[in-house]
Amino acid sequence: MTLRRILAVLAVALCSLPGLLLIARPAAAAAAHPLGNFTVNHYNGLRVHPDRVENTAVVDLAELPTLQAGAPVDAAARCAALAAAQRLAVRGTAAPWSVTSASFAFQPGQGGLRTSRLTCELRFSGDISGKIAFEDGFEQERIGWREITAIGQGVALTGSTAPAASISDELRAYPEDLLSNPLNQRTAAFTATPGSAGPIAASPALGGAPAGGPIGEALAFLDRTFTDLIGTDDLTLPVGLLALALAVVLGAGHALIPGHGKTIMAAYLAGRRGRPRDALTVGATVTATHTAAVLVVGLVLSGFTALAGESLLAWLGVASGLLIAAIGVRLLTTARTSARTQSHGHGHGHGHGHGHGHGHEREEGSHRGGLVGLGVAGGLVPSPSALIVLLGAIGLGRTWFGVALVAAYGLGMAATLTATGLLLVKLADRLERRAAAGRRLAARLSGLAPLGTAAMVVLLGAGLALRSAAGVL
Repeated sequence: MTLRRILAVLAVALCSLPGLLLIARPAAAAAAHPLGNFTVNHYNGLRVHPDRVENTAVVDLAELPTLQAGAPVDAAARCAALAAAQRLAVRGTAAPWSVTSASFAFQPGQGGLRTSRLTCELRFSGDISGKIAFEDGFEQERIGWREITAIGQGVALTGSTAPAASISDELRAYPEDLLSNPLNQRTAAFTATPGSAGPIAASPALGGAPAGGPIGEALAFLDRTFTDLIGTDDLTLPVGLLALALAVVLGAGHALIPGHGKTIMAAYLAGRRGRPRDALTVGATVTATHTAAVLVVGLVLSGFTALAGESLLAWLGVASGLLIAAIGVRLLTTARTSARTQSHGHGHGHGHGHGHGHGHEREEGSHRGGLVGLGVAGGLVPSPSALIVLLGAIGLGRTWFGVALVAAYGLGMAATLTATGLLLVKLADRLERRAAAGRRLAARLSGLAPLGTAAMVVLLGAGLALRSAAGVL
């Protein structure tokens, strides 16, 4: 990426940043590999003959699984493992596959990393008639596209659950209208009748809403631009500084999409009568935690090749949700205690200054701990794009530049979250002033805010934990 191109992209990003406020949801797909950087995608093309069944089995690995697999890859061994994991049954009897050919190829991906494609030709020879059942059990725990097709050559296939034509061109071109809800076909069944010619008719085309629309395309552009920064051709000081500035802008843009804790932070600051320095504390903690999470997760994924990246991120999501829920429970307890204390104070009209001083210190410490905990929870799950940048930088021998880009990206996210927090603090102060002026509605909302927002934090944290757990259980 040249200096001129970085300047142009930075200008476009700055101009488009306000429009991202209208985003309804994040982009459904990454740019270089449309189904995401963690996916392992499968295709099985069954060809049924009177005396044999052939299968072209393709496994398309995105950037991170390719990096974990390492190089070189023993294609014959991988195809043997694939053949052993697949199940073919003819008239209820197991039909073992034999591998007739195996090939493996790399392709360029995001951030200087590569994607890869494993192609296995399998065959079973025998009398092919009657009911045929097929199941793909290879690497079932990995997320991704799974597609099966089946055609008859010299036999007729009836009652087939698999179409005749591949809608992804055998994992070469994924349909955009299915990226948000990819195929997940792991089994196929049909009845083969020898003597009849011609393939079965293709199933009706599947349709759906566009995956992301203009906003999704804009976010995909931000992802692609950020991951391309690591491959800058001439890494001079001006180019490096501009790349860091662009990383800040892109991080700020990503923090505008749902899922970065703005709702939770809003509830917390509103419930605890937050101050400007509280928003700054959350922003700084998010930056530090996100950068550290990217570094640690990147090292873990590089060192443990059998660890699925999407599972690790899902467990981090569970931890983040539980931490948020715990903060909400503590906030709820404090709010109820404060409400009882205020009621007691109104009834007795006197107090003890020494005890109140210690109580205020304890409350202040609890508040500070809650802010730090909220920032840690907000940055605990690293951005996949940031992971790609870091791992790509390591592969290109630009580790420190990758770390700097990741830190700048986290700084941009934190800047947006901090600005959001400052705005919320200002709105909460205005509500307090209106309540003090005797406005009934404002007073009622102000009185309900601590308990209501505490309950919201608990529910949002629990929801995040449950949603993340669904991806690994």
